[in-house]
Amino acid sequence: MQTAVDSASFYHGIGVNARPVSKFTPVLRVLGGLTLVFAGAMATPLLFHFNPMSPSGAAFVFSVAATGFAGLVMLTLSPSRGEFSLTRRQGFLITTLAWTVLPAFGAMPLVEEGLSVADAYFEAVSAMTTTGATVMSGLDETPHAILVWRSMMQWVGGVGIIVVGIIMMPFLRVGGMQLFQTESSDTSEKIVTKAFDLVAWILGIYITLTFAATVLYTAFGMSWFDALNHAMTSVSTGGFSTHDASFGYFQQPALHWTGSFFMLCGALPFIAFIRLAKGNIGAFVGDIQIRAFLGFLAAASFTIAATLVLREGMPVMEAARYSTFNVISIVTTTGYATTDYQQWGAFAFGAFFILTFVGGCSGSTSGGVKIYRFQILRSLVMVHLSRMISPSRINVVMYHDRRVDADVAFAIMAFLAIMLFSLVISTSLLAWLGVDLLTALTASATSITNVGPGLGDVVGPAGNFSTLPDAAKWVLAFMMIVGRLEYFTVFVLLVPAFWRG
Repeated sequence: MQTAVDSASFYHGIGVNARPVSKFTPVLRVLGGLTLVFAGAMATPLLFHFNPMSPSGAAFVFSVAATGFAGLVMLTLSPSRGEFSLTRRQGFLITTLAWTVLPAFGAMPLVEEGLSVADAYFEAVSAMTTTGATVMSGLDETPHAILVWRSMMQWVGGVGIIVVGIIMMPFLRVGGMQLFQTESSDTSEKIVTKAFDLVAWILGIYITLTFAATVLYTAFGMSWFDALNHAMTSVSTGGFSTHDASFGYFQQPALHWTGSFFMLCGALPFIAFIRLAKGNIGAFVGDIQIRAFLGFLAAASFTIAATLVLREGMPVMEAARYSTFNVISIVTTTGYATTDYQQWGAFAFGAFFILTFVGGCSGSTSGGVKIYRFQILRSLVMVHLSRMISPSRINVVMYHDRRVDADVAFAIMAFLAIMLFSLVISTSLLAWLGVDLLTALTASATSITNVGPGLGDVVGPAGNFSTLPDAAKWVLAFMMIVGRLEYFTVFVLLVPAFWRG
């Protein structure tokens, strides 16, 4: 699978050709523009709260004004004279700052609603990274404006991470994503020729899926308000709900199957959707990443369902519905729950912990390791075994009819190593802060993979993160950002050499 536009042309389209400017000028200009757009999005919940002088309404008015002012200040500090292009270092910095600074502005209405600074930032980061871990309870009585804003942050974060994953990650050569970078000389397989057109296609498909989800959720029994919110958090694979019981609040089987479908859509490559919209059905059906992803989901769902039927005595159709929904929810890193699947026995308990790490496809809204990395790892293992048998034999690792270069294989191995390192560090820090081991391990895992619910009585599908120490919430918020941006994008900023030159 190839991206629709090469990274060089993308940055040429945004920045234009290089002219000497301060190395921070492009960073401030792009971040200022993003902040202004974010301020506009923050005004939308006022439509659900018609009294701007009430506490909730006033909180949004103040937050919109403060966010918009900050965006204008950043644009003022980045002179608009001259043309510029973004370097790789600036790309790393912009990407990290966007997912660090914007949640700080997004947290402002939540602070005004009564959350502490730590809780509000945790909630906003969880939303923007489409993790879905929450510290909020009493959602059934929470003002509609706050619920809509939580859902909107997930929706904005979801479409944002698609664009980053398709365009910026290959340019930054993060975690093997350079495999999906189109060479500038290749024009035969480009779907669109301009970065703006690519973003327009992505946004169009994203809005279409959200609209379709809203209509179907309403048709099958949700109120229009619940339907809109769950449509935004299904397609973005975010998992925030308008009810404390999450998706389990709704008992209609049709809603469970509909939710499964749209979570699945959010975890598929949006480049494949563009091909499908252009009539190239064969490319969509023949995508080896999609086929592997669907096959894995089918196998995992069948295994869990069979366990429920044979060991728990659950009716076949009910077992199929519950297992399919919750498996898709965890694998796609959405994090909805229709029931407390921890009660399904030890096998299901362990299986859902393993599923936490899988993730969806590249160029989608989901987090996790991603299916293509598992496919390449399998090929690397087979090549290594073949070389052990026949050392003189030349073996080439292929993926989707493309040769996997050594730097891609190395990046994937490094990705897995730093993911494990992050999990160990986060778990150790939480345990040091007094969090029990099960909660520390699964809270860290679900934050790093952007899934949402962990396991156990505290952060499991029936609990939330509110009782954790504030310091633990700051650690987990950082891990959500690190996992969402695939580790290297953030950790490279910690290397002193990054800031030299």
